[in-house]
Amino acid sequence: MAIEVIVPESARKTYNEWRFAPAVRHQDLIFFSGVVGQGETAEEEFRSAWASLEVTLAEAGIGYEDIIDTTLYMVDLQKNAPTMAKVRNEFIKEPYPASTWIGITELVIPGARAEIKVIARKP
Repeated sequence: MAIEVIVPESARKTYNEWRFAPAVRHQDLIFFSGVVGQGETAEEEFRSAWASLEVTLAEAGIGYEDIIDTTLYMVDLQKNAPTMAKVRNEFIKEPYPASTWIGITELVIPGARAEIKVIARKP
């Protein structure tokens, strides 16, 4: 069975130029590429990233409640983790997904503080 590529119209240019899908579905699992937000502060940036993820979730016909696993990559993890936790809690509600938080030195977007990657399920 082939994978189904999920590309919201707003991500079409990135899909064509960078050659990666915002998400792909295989059976009932949907694997999302990492999302980086924008903002002057960490809180603004993290909120922007979680909100941006919603566009691809909606294109896949699901919502935050369908996320089963999160991986959060953060520059300066100890400094940024409390802010990420606060913002994440605005979007992720019980039952909570599995989660891994990883400290890194940098991301592909210069100056970005975090990248959010998730796996979701659509029965």
